[in-house]
Amino acid sequence: MKKTYQYYLAILFFFVFTACDSTTKDATEEKEIKTEEKEVKQGPISLVIHGGAGTIKRENMTDEQDAEYRAKLSEALEAGYAKLESGAPAMDAVIAAIQIMEESPLFNAGVGAVFTNEGKNELDAAVMEGKTRNAGAVAGVSTIKSPILAALSVMENSPHVMMSGKGAEQFAAEQGLEIVDPAYFFTQNRYDALQRVKQREEEDGRSAALFEFPDSKFGTVGCVALDKDGNIAAGTSTGGMTNKRYGRIGDAPIIAAGTYADNETCGVSATGHGEYFIRAVVAYDVAAKMKYAGMSLEEASNKIVYEELVDFGGSGGFIALDRAGNISMPFNTSGMYRGYMNEKSSPKVFIYKDEKE
Repeated sequence: MKKTYQYYLAILFFFVFTACDSTTKDATEEKEIKTEEKEVKQGPISLVIHGGAGTIKRENMTDEQDAEYRAKLSEALEAGYAKLESGAPAMDAVIAAIQIMEESPLFNAGVGAVFTNEGKNELDAAVMEGKTRNAGAVAGVSTIKSPILAALSVMENSPHVMMSGKGAEQFAAEQGLEIVDPAYFFTQNRYDALQRVKQREEEDGRSAALFEFPDSKFGTVGCVALDKDGNIAAGTSTGGMTNKRYGRIGDAPIIAAGTYADNETCGVSATGHGEYFIRAVVAYDVAAKMKYAGMSLEEASNKIVYEELVDFGGSGGFIALDRAGNISMPFNTSGMYRGYMNEKSSPKVFIYKDEKE
């Protein structure tokens, strides 16, 4: 009887040991698989920018206008890429590229920002770094020369993520940033655009905004960069929406809506009808689809812009860049000012939908 008991006990120990060993092997194999999935080969230093999406068609652009936009986009790319080439972090490249566009009346950011219903310029901007996911933003400011620099200062020199209006302006002044008269941002064509929208309001008897016009453009600017250390940074700067009211804030300064960066996935800067981008949490959704659904940057980007946003009623697009150096620039409008630069190319800039990237 004792021998029989010892026999069965030995068999029991054998199965328990085998099962534990199998479980351990399965766990080890699973861990190895997950580790392999997370390993992403670092790409070359890269930079991608946008200058806004909208109804941008060849037939509505003169040769001179076309050349002017391409030259300014190339200048922004070269300014940002020079930072990366010098070994500077991705955020330095983002700031350099965006400041070029903020200072150009061609875009709806900084000089050339659109006007609110009250005839003012109210600017928004945000930055985010992928390594720490630290971020900073300003909203509704009218006297800070470079909103993107103010957003960076919020990130680096305050315990907050977003500051708005007079408080943001006071903070910027205390940080030594350049403060200007609001007239600095004035351009005649943007002011005329406001008058056209207001005239339409009178004719239709309802509230109107520039995105309802056949020739509307979303001139928000943005940049995403990848530096030599594999770190991603993203930034967005905008004047918002023509004829906006009551302190309206769009998606650009809202982290996860119009701006996002995470080294594990990607960096994103959006442009379009901000209300839809906010509700769809577009910028973060790209990263989430990559992280949780295993999608590539291109798959995630295309699904959001060409399927989900369209079904939702949102128009616009975004630029995105992952750690491997893959670039995505999808948009569901007729055009988007955009471009990229990496080790394999000189500045590549595009405007219309039918251009080969």
